Amino acid sequence: MTSSAGGPRGRNYRGAFSRPRARRPALSPDLVEEDRGDHSRQRVPPSPLKRLEGEEKEIQRRSQPVHVGLRLTVMGFVVLGLFSMMIVRLWSLQVLQGPAARQYESSLSTRTVLISPPRGLILSRTGTVLVGNKVMSIVTLNRQAALNDPGLIERLAVALGITPAQINADLNDQQDSLYEPVPVAVAVSTSTILYLSVHRSEFPGVTVSYVAERTYPKGDLGVQMLGYVADITASQLKVLAKDGYLASDVIGQSGVEAQYERFLRGKSGKQVLEVDSLGDPVGTQSLTPPTPGDDVILNIDVGLEEEVQRALGAQLANLRASGLSATSGAGVVLDPQNGAVLAMVSLPSYNPQWWVGGMSTAHWADLTRPSAQDPLLNRAIAGAYQPGSTFKLATATAALQDGIITPSTLIYSPGTFTLPNCSGACTFHSSGYESCGQCNIVTAIAMSDDVFFYNLGYDFFMSPRKSLQLGIQREAALYGFGKPTGVDLPGEYPGQVDGPALRQQQHAADPAAFPSSYYGPGDALETAFGQGETLVTPLQIANAFSTFANGGTRYAPEVAAAIASPTGKVVKIFKPKVLGHVKMSTSTYDTILTGLQDVVKDYPVGTASGIFLGYHYSAFPLAGKTGTATTSSVPGAQPTAVFVAFGPATGPVTAPKYCVVVVIPGAGYGDAASAPVVRQIFQYLISHPVPKLNLHPLVGG
Repeated sequence: MTSSAGGPRGRNYRGAFSRPRARRPALSPDLVEEDRGDHSRQRVPPSPLKRLEGEEKEIQRRSQPVHVGLRLTVMGFVVLGLFSMMIVRLWSLQVLQGPAARQYESSLSTRTVLISPPRGLILSRTGTVLVGNKVMSIVTLNRQAALNDPGLIERLAVALGITPAQINADLNDQQDSLYEPVPVAVAVSTSTILYLSVHRSEFPGVTVSYVAERTYPKGDLGVQMLGYVADITASQLKVLAKDGYLASDVIGQSGVEAQYERFLRGKSGKQVLEVDSLGDPVGTQSLTPPTPGDDVILNIDVGLEEEVQRALGAQLANLRASGLSATSGAGVVLDPQNGAVLAMVSLPSYNPQWWVGGMSTAHWADLTRPSAQDPLLNRAIAGAYQPGSTFKLATATAALQDGIITPSTLIYSPGTFTLPNCSGACTFHSSGYESCGQCNIVTAIAMSDDVFFYNLGYDFFMSPRKSLQLGIQREAALYGFGKPTGVDLPGEYPGQVDGPALRQQQHAADPAAFPSSYYGPGDALETAFGQGETLVTPLQIANAFSTFANGGTRYAPEVAAAIASPTGKVVKIFKPKVLGHVKMSTSTYDTILTGLQDVVKDYPVGTASGIFLGYHYSAFPLAGKTGTATTSSVPGAQPTAVFVAFGPATGPVTAPKYCVVVVIPGAGYGDAASAPVVRQIFQYLISHPVPKLNLHPLVGG
């Protein structure tokens, strides 16, 4: 019987039950038994050859166990080492790297999606929604899916009705990580959403979700004041990442949206999605709803805001029709008693809906072309204008308070003023060479006589008392001219008032543009009536006259009145902020007030009295001031027209309710261009007084 296939090599098996052969006793190597046939045995010495063979076999027999044992020992250590390494590796994988491995495995089957919270509403003082929210569909594309499928972008572009270049621009322009979905289309149609759903396998990594986008029920009303939201920038993200902002977030970029971002933003929600091998969601593992932002209640009265914008827009159209280059302007209405901003308008305007879903290249080109006149600029707080004769409020206050003149002081005004001991261009004249003859401060204010104020500027500059030489600049600062008003809006221009300090600053900052830091008596004359290097904003003018109107308290203008939670609970109330005081005697106040009243009612002396003919002065008395600022740096350009008024204007005891200013550059005289707009606004206010502030507009409180 042959050996089986699985048996060990070199061995023969006689059968499964064969008896083993009996082992013979080993013979001595020195003796060999020989069978002689007669069964007798005799010891015969072995031959030398056989003895050598026997010794060799004995040596092999004795040495073999030693070599085999050593090999087995070495092999045992090797096997033990390999098993030890395997055990250590298994322990490392299961114990040390187990959590990371499980997290990685989980990441392959789930995706965490942050849900942007609806921003808080922006409401008027009576609860009218100025900026709201609307749920809109948004199509997003995963970058990794686009990389894995080169034809995906082209198929998606066809489905959305856009170009592949647009999608590529979105993918390349985002700051998100490679695995964050990138928005590529907003407000897609229902049919498009249905198509993407039915053909889901053709669009791996494409998701349709819904987000709350901004809406503007009142169109372009007050858009620069309200501001806009847009994608967070890299520099903003670097600062705000610690506050939980993500690269995919939008953020307030201007106006109220930016100023009150921390209230309006809300808190993001989180959705953990179960996804298939293609990365498409197949279920929801967990959901944490977002928390809506708080609402911002403004001091703005919608009806008044609409009236200011309508009246100013109509006047700009009339001025252009008459051949003037007036293309922009600003209007502000303040409450002199607390600084509340009741209306703020800047023209030209633009469509705020252009920001929803991202500003397109075409719309951005429309906004930034030179002929558009920068509609993004809030001219009420950032427009830099020479105030013209409205600045005479500061000069008159300084002259009366410092004793340069008294209420009865007469100064002769022939229509021109020549600087003593001067060579060159030494003669200055009134804007229209008008003359008030021998007149006091009341008549000079009413007629806006420049020569009277030239004399005041010269007297201040030449005063032997150093404390008086800068008296006009000191009083202007107390009124807030040339310094930030503290309004709760970003981007305010601080302004500047001409004087020795400003000339030195300008020269140090830009010697080429300002080769000299000289400030002489001729410069002092221009400072006295609001020209030269003096630049202010419309809001500064309104705030200065509000300060005078209430008796000398300067407040920080406040656009926002309060913050309320989505449920209507008042979170914060913005109380009036006092920034300073203008100290003046009763005599000083009454004298200046009389001159400002005569500007409106003393016909034909007052510079705006002709515009206010027929106005119901007895029903709502006004005081105001015209301003006509010549733009000397632009040859042939028309002056900037300014008019400011407040009322009721019978003294601080009667608590004036409104202060209105309108500024129109390139429009000519303040009485002809700006005063008519201010009159329309006050006529509106007489029949439509500003309603009481409602701090609970959404709950009927």
